[in-house]
Amino acid sequence: MLGSTHGTLTSDLRARVVACGEHPRNAVHDTASATAADGDLDVSGRPLYAPVPDLDRFFRPASVAVVGASDSEGRPNAGITRQLIGWAERVGARLHPVHPTRETVFGLSCVPSVSDLPEQVDLAVLLVADPLPVIGELAEAKVKFAVAFASGYAETGEEGAAAQRRLAAAVERSGLRLLGPNTNLNAFEKFRDDLDGPAIALITQSGHQGRPVFSMQELGVRLSHWAPTGNEADLETADFISYFAERPEVGAIACYVEGLKDGRSFLLAADRAARRGVPVVAVKVGRTEAGARMAASHTGKLTGADQVVDAAMRQFGVVRVDGLDELQDTSALLARARRPVAEGVVVYSISGGTGAHFSDLATAAGLKLPQLCEAKQAELHEWIPEYLSVANPVDNGGHPVGDWRGRKIIDAILADPDVGVLICPITGPFPPMSDKLAQDLVDAAEDTDKLVCVVWGSPVGTEAAYRETLLGSSRVATFRTFANCITAVRAYLDHHRFRAGYRSPFDEAPRTPSPSFRKAQALMRPGKQLSEHAAKQLLRAYGIRVPREQLVTSAAAAVRAAGLVGYPVVMKASGTQLAHKSELGLVKVGLTSASQIRDAYRDLTDIARYEDVGLDGILVCQMVERGVEMVVGVTQDALFGPTVTVGLGGVLVEVLHDAAVRVPPFGEDQARAMLGELRGRALLDGVRGGPPVDVDALVEVVLRVQRMALELGDELSELDINPLMVLPRGQGAVALDALAVCR
Repeated sequence: MLGSTHGTLTSDLRARVVACGEHPRNAVHDTASATAADGDLDVSGRPLYAPVPDLDRFFRPASVAVVGASDSEGRPNAGITRQLIGWAERVGARLHPVHPTRETVFGLSCVPSVSDLPEQVDLAVLLVADPLPVIGELAEAKVKFAVAFASGYAETGEEGAAAQRRLAAAVERSGLRLLGPNTNLNAFEKFRDDLDGPAIALITQSGHQGRPVFSMQELGVRLSHWAPTGNEADLETADFISYFAERPEVGAIACYVEGLKDGRSFLLAADRAARRGVPVVAVKVGRTEAGARMAASHTGKLTGADQVVDAAMRQFGVVRVDGLDELQDTSALLARARRPVAEGVVVYSISGGTGAHFSDLATAAGLKLPQLCEAKQAELHEWIPEYLSVANPVDNGGHPVGDWRGRKIIDAILADPDVGVLICPITGPFPPMSDKLAQDLVDAAEDTDKLVCVVWGSPVGTEAAYRETLLGSSRVATFRTFANCITAVRAYLDHHRFRAGYRSPFDEAPRTPSPSFRKAQALMRPGKQLSEHAAKQLLRAYGIRVPREQLVTSAAAAVRAAGLVGYPVVMKASGTQLAHKSELGLVKVGLTSASQIRDAYRDLTDIARYEDVGLDGILVCQMVERGVEMVVGVTQDALFGPTVTVGLGGVLVEVLHDAAVRVPPFGEDQARAMLGELRGRALLDGVRGGPPVDVDALVEVVLRVQRMALELGDELSELDINPLMVLPRGQGAVALDALAVCR
């Protein structure tokens, strides 16, 4: 019975967490680095920690070769060469033009080929139409990095993709690291060096999409690096996330991602950033991309490709935003703001309408707007008329901001221990009061460890209160829209909550196969779909409870089996090609007598014969009625490999599509978080007088299915437990039906 094993897996997980201890962030990082150096692998042979490429000599090379350099005015290579010369001077690099027919380029001595370079160079910039022939020369010259601007590769179709594969193979053999192809000059932009504070490191697959973030330097936000990854034949987004996460000057990493090269690499990089406490903010295009799979299981139909990406990012703390304006505002806030001391948000305005509007939007977005206590309200009414509401939002009526009372009000709000964020929407300039309000907010921000945000609503943006006072402050976070402010503040609070409780799931991922794995392997049939009976044996191997049942091949045996199983029973056809038995009439429920058993056996075999369905027998199963039907399953994602899904089961799975997904490995906290994402979560707590069900048992099944997914890897193409009947609290969960497809 489940009662004898209930809680075992979750207890084991807790034990491993306790054994790891509470590491400081640096200690966790050091452990990860040491483990990565040892080549630590999970149970399926995949690495558990992201390598950190040494990109120092890419961004700050001592010497640079420009292959295809030119000074012929009007030619693209001339403009690029000129920009590279200026960049090399700024970073202190020696630049060597390379061209077969030129003696000098812009007054610099030029050599005919890479083999003639006067020194070993760190970086080669390839201004040639076909970089492939040059790769071998660069390898012989022991060049560390190369950049290929050439286009016409995977972005153009299959022929270009084949050319890119040839280029990638040559790079892999060479030992150098390549940025591109189809990249640009963004890495060699002129960055402002007069800005202080934590910086944003930028990664883009489309260079133009990074322009808004790069331009934030003009608003006083520091930018340290820009990696335009292009087609990612070699160096990819994950490499730069891992590298930037280790840079002490980087406060946040902003990404524009069109497609991930490898899901596992991305998760390992995101894990490294999470260990270091460096927030990653990403625009990932493709929310409307339809999942390409048409799986036999319900689970496969539940999870589209973008849903998996979204869940994977959320698992590892990557903040996903939709627009470039959100990318710039959210990454700027996460880079610069201190850790919150409380999660309460207070909205402070000079207009009751403005405060009410903003508060509605903030509350709908999930921000906590606590009502200020009576004592605090009484204190605020010393400066604000009694007829105005100061519970939260705080409406000052306008006039107090123009004199000494304005700063008193702000300080009083920030002194409340439940308040961690003060947001002041200023819908338009109204000097001199708006000027004084802005200055009071800036001065108060300098004196507090709490976050002060301002929404400057004027569409003009040339006002001194905005351009000089607010943007001149490194402590006030200034926004132009309500929506961006709310998005950024929510991400800020979510990130620090995530960071405080983060423990890398890779630390707890199984390294060696369990005894269950050896049992399961004997049941696998490569390239075949298992019958329900065989699929349930697979579940049993991993300790997942199934009903009492027997597989029979005659009516007489069915009657005997019903007596052993216990009435009432369910009878089902069992075969390797049966995905949805109910639709074919191959399920009979509520059978209570021997005569019903014999009739059901005859009906099931007749239908199977008519439908030309091969059977391995008829299942006579215990009937389990009282509980909530759920679905738990495994599917294979093209990017991330095995994924685990949980949702409402039975017929609801196809009607409501209410499901949550995670990418293994994940811990008990994530399994419970999956349940919290379900719209029908309240069903588990009992509705209309029904008892609450055994959520712990459901979580345990999810974790056992995850273990199965990790250990069997791509050998298990699909698994669908539907329905999983979750019984009243303390009674466990039973897998009433199962489908498994082997690869």
